[in-house]
Amino acid sequence: MNDIELRHLRYFLAVAEELSFSRAAERLGMAQPPLSQQIQRLEALVGHELFERRPRVRLTAAGEALLPAARRALAQVEQGVEATNRAARGEVGTVMVGFAASMILSVVPPVVRAFRKGFPAVDLQLREMSSAGQVAALREGQIDVGFLREPAPADSEIRCEPVGEEAFVAVLPPEHPLAGQRRIALSSLADEPFVHFPRPIAPGLYDRILALCQEAGFHPRVVQEAQEWLTIVGLVEAGMGVSLVPESFRKLKWGDVAYRPLGNATRKSPITLCWRAGGERPAVQAFLRTAREALAGLQK
Repeated sequence: MNDIELRHLRYFLAVAEELSFSRAAERLGMAQPPLSQQIQRLEALVGHELFERRPRVRLTAAGEALLPAARRALAQVEQGVEATNRAARGEVGTVMVGFAASMILSVVPPVVRAFRKGFPAVDLQLREMSSAGQVAALREGQIDVGFLREPAPADSEIRCEPVGEEAFVAVLPPEHPLAGQRRIALSSLADEPFVHFPRPIAPGLYDRILALCQEAGFHPRVVQEAQEWLTIVGLVEAGMGVSLVPESFRKLKWGDVAYRPLGNATRKSPITLCWRAGGERPAVQAFLRTAREALAGLQK
């Protein structure tokens, strides 16, 4: 039985469905004598005649018993091959994606929407994490891809590429004297109390904001720290101070605050796509391709 090959079952099925060796041979694209020889070989392997040849071709009881099993076997192989092809194309599997919370206002929705449309069978799992938490999770294999609001970390285990950037805007309490201006100079906030996040959450972003302020001639006086961006905006609304946030926060219709662009500010908030080195499974590769295409479209 170990000598039975899939081609034997395909030949058998063609003859069983056509009930004619000549028509089956034509369907298979082969001559009739070799087909007859292969059916005889299959009959020798199973130990029973599968067809009555005279007066016309028809299945024997043994052939009737083999027919559904042959159909199932060929169908299972076809399904297995298709599953293999889908896996190789990245159409099945699981992709775990981390993202900084603020990116839910910018890059995450269009990327997720495009990927779910193109790869609906992939199990896409999203995890809101700090940039520092994403780097650790990538190293440990807890996530496959990360969206960091930081420059690429210096880490041989992680591959990164910049996929965008956002300008910073000032967040002011509604009664602030500068809230009435359409654009403000960052230096005008030199004497203001600041609400900011702790550096360990996103060291690169923290340092970029600090450098932005230093370019404007001052070091921000942080009077209150908060780990969540919404908390920062809420504390600004409460009058605890001012802050700097990525410009996508202007989409957030939450809190009675004023968002104002900064004049002459050159540094921006980077958006970095990262993934585990050597962990580019087909589904992960598909996600990376989709992310690049979706984000390239946004920047046009």
